[in-house]
Amino acid sequence: MPHTNYAHFTLSLKQQTGLMDFNPKKKTSNFVLLAIAFAIVSLILWNTNSFFKKFKEEERLKMEIWATAQSELLQYSEDMDMGNLTIKVLQNNTSTPMILVNKDGSIKTNNMPKDKVGDSLYVQRNIRKFESENMPISIDQQGEHLATLYYGNSEMLNKLKYYPIALLLIIFLFGAVIFFFFKTNKASEQNKLWAGMAKETAHQIGTPLSSLLGWNELLKAEKINPEITKEIQKDISRLETITERFSKIGSLPELKEVDIVHETKEAYDYLKLRSSKLIHFSFNTKVEKMPVLLNHALYNWTIENLVKNGIDAMKGKGSIAIDIVPAGRYVNILIADTGSGIPKSDYKTIFNPGVTTKKRGWGLGLSLVKRIVEEYHKGKIKVLSSGKEGTIMQISLKVNK
Repeated sequence: MPHTNYAHFTLSLKQQTGLMDFNPKKKTSNFVLLAIAFAIVSLILWNTNSFFKKFKEEERLKMEIWATAQSELLQYSEDMDMGNLTIKVLQNNTSTPMILVNKDGSIKTNNMPKDKVGDSLYVQRNIRKFESENMPISIDQQGEHLATLYYGNSEMLNKLKYYPIALLLIIFLFGAVIFFFFKTNKASEQNKLWAGMAKETAHQIGTPLSSLLGWNELLKAEKINPEITKEIQKDISRLETITERFSKIGSLPELKEVDIVHETKEAYDYLKLRSSKLIHFSFNTKVEKMPVLLNHALYNWTIENLVKNGIDAMKGKGSIAIDIVPAGRYVNILIADTGSGIPKSDYKTIFNPGVTTKKRGWGLGLSLVKRIVEEYHKGKIKVLSSGKEGTIMQISLKVNK
């Protein structure tokens, strides 16, 4: 391939797969947006804190005025008239909870639940609470201590106090929604990209595949050993199957009722014939037939992926066993190998796109398998067990009865 064409191909692949080179301008703009967002949140929190302090100071001033009015009330004798201003000040406070402890030990409460006034434990608990929130005000007259006023934060102050927490929670939730939206959107775009690439691959394979069919017919006409043309035909059929698989990515596949035993055995026989002689294959089933809704091409692809993963885990030498076991409304297909095993912490992550333990590969095999089994066939797939003796993968499909 010429150098210019190779460079163009590499750039095109990077663009399609999202593996573009590092863009410093994009990173800088992200930092700027993050800094602006941080500055806005900091400004809101600082402003809220300033409001809280200001309202608290005003609340303190209001309570000091109330304490002065209370002092005047305590010095009035029964035959003296109390000023209207004093009465208005005392009656006007309807929001701040208060506890007035007179010098004789008597207690008077205001703006607190009436059914709790007689509960001494409740009153003492609130005195300690109010004392922690605001410094008590001593009510004195001509050097004589008359009473102590304990007061708490009003309902408005409490709301303002917790407003920053609520604001941060709202910002966090809003950010989470935006992140989820963009992540979902990005994943959707990547899915469309992979589906498009897969369909294009299927289209590109179609042309040489047609030629191979023609060449094989010519070989048959030349009286070549039938066994050779027969094997070539099998590989051509395999290429047609692969083309069909790629063409179905991104589309809802057609499911037909088939015998799961026959389908699995067919995939098993093909893989056994084309695998190394160092691999010992075994196939076992506890039922002769079991009807299941399947897509032939995608199911064969699933079995092929799992078997090849097992062979890779064994480094080309070991045993592969496929067992079909009925389980009530479901049928379980077990694919076992004698490889090195999978750590228990990786049981779920191995199905994520991009996760692979191989030196080569993009980590898409098990991700596709999971999608084929769970999304297209409404089944389940999991690592049944794994250890030094090997790994057992389990596919569960619903029996069509």
